[in-house]
Amino acid sequence: MDGKPPQPRLRDQVRAVIRVNRYSVRTEKSYWYWIRFFIRFHQMKHPRDMGPVEVNEFLTWLAVHRNVAAATQSQALNALVFLYSKVLDLPLGEVGSVVRSKKPKRLPVVLSHDEAMKIISKLEGPYHLLASLMYGSGLRVTEACRLRIKDIDFNSQVIIVRDGKGAKDRTTLLPGSLISGLERHIASVRKAWKDRDLALQTPVSLPFALARKYPGADMSLDWQWLFTSYSLSKTDQGKVVRHHIHTSSVQKAVKAAVAESGIGKPAGCHTFRHTFATELLKRGNDIRTVPDLLGHADLRTTQIYTHVLGQGFAGVRSPLG
Repeated sequence: MDGKPPQPRLRDQVRAVIRVNRYSVRTEKSYWYWIRFFIRFHQMKHPRDMGPVEVNEFLTWLAVHRNVAAATQSQALNALVFLYSKVLDLPLGEVGSVVRSKKPKRLPVVLSHDEAMKIISKLEGPYHLLASLMYGSGLRVTEACRLRIKDIDFNSQVIIVRDGKGAKDRTTLLPGSLISGLERHIASVRKAWKDRDLALQTPVSLPFALARKYPGADMSLDWQWLFTSYSLSKTDQGKVVRHHIHTSSVQKAVKAAVAESGIGKPAGCHTFRHTFATELLKRGNDIRTVPDLLGHADLRTTQIYTHVLGQGFAGVRSPLG
């Protein structure tokens, strides 16, 4: 024996590097999915024994035989670039000519204000408040589910979105009409926390190293999730914690409400965010302000909503008026 410690499993190596780089849990899951898919596609060969040629074959196969969307193919490529450059320290370099998936231009599904409110009226319990925040504040479903009590600033009437898409923080609007409902909801969260978690010393889940940085935060009210899960979860270290409500339960509830409302549109949680943006533009708000509220890095991402409103034609009118 040479006395060297055994090499960690590839899965553990990927997880460690992702956590060091502060990537989100969703990114970790999607990256590992594509890395594992890549390995299985090449008959369980270790990535160290492969390179640009095998990556090219995999990405081309995804486009030609699986007919994946352009964004999906790009995500697979990003995962493999991360694996080779960050984890294995073997940068891929030039992958070569890959058959790229076509990216068709599609306009987002958008609701009218009345349609959005009709769907929200069909929801009960925390789902009603969650959908109201997605529409009234332009939140993604994951951002709404991950709100903590300390992220609601009633005095300034803003919501602080922590670690949003791209690991960025931002602030967005807190609708005045939701203040009383949020105050009642926080009061119920406070009571449940005192009677249940505080009494049994059940901590709230905290990301990565925050538990070490803020000792005792996992037992404080401010760090409690605004929308807690009824069941407990286990961390990777086996610690029992209280996590937030799962996004899938919100998506199922919204899908059922859309069907019950009879609006006749393929709407979902993200449709509320699209509707938030179009309503702001429809009401004359500056298009340069909307990206800040949505967390868009590029104004061009927001400009698609002008086409939904028919404002992308530079004032041109139809011959019929």
